[in-house]
Amino acid sequence: MFRRMDDFIAAWQLEAAKTLNLLDGIPDAALDRVVAPGFRDLRRLGWHLVESLIEMPGHMGLAIEGAHLLEGMFITDPPNTTREIRDAYHAASASLLEGIQGWSDADLEREDELYGERWMRGQTLFVLLTHQTHHRGQMTVLMRQAGLRAPDVYGPAKEGWAAYNMAAPKV
Repeated sequence: MFRRMDDFIAAWQLEAAKTLNLLDGIPDAALDRVVAPGFRDLRRLGWHLVESLIEMPGHMGLAIEGAHLLEGMFITDPPNTTREIRDAYHAASASLLEGIQGWSDADLEREDELYGERWMRGQTLFVLLTHQTHHRGQMTVLMRQAGLRAPDVYGPAKEGWAAYNMAAPKV
């Protein structure tokens, strides 16, 4: 849970950049990649990042860019291009940071109702950030299955070791 606004803002900026980098590595032709029938494909997972970034802060009274796309808790059908998903994510992310600009550290302890429970805002922001990380991990697996290079996120991916003039770790 976040207790300081500066901590959340720094973490969000770092993680949002990682998400944008991941989205930049997905060509439109790979958006229909799915682990198995009945599961989200890359397009839907990317759009779910946008959906969550709009829906969850809405419970804290924030009007995030793209809110018109929500139908209840869920977003409309995803667009056909990675660029559209990326642009919507970028706009929503910037809108989130703009929306919390006037918040103080004490605002992180305010409670809102989310999903039938009472959550402190610091918890909601933490869940928003870790939820995004969870789905980014799913997306990197689908990227690998589609033959795409997974981005370096918290260290080099297999191919990233070369930039450090090092061999990838043994598997």
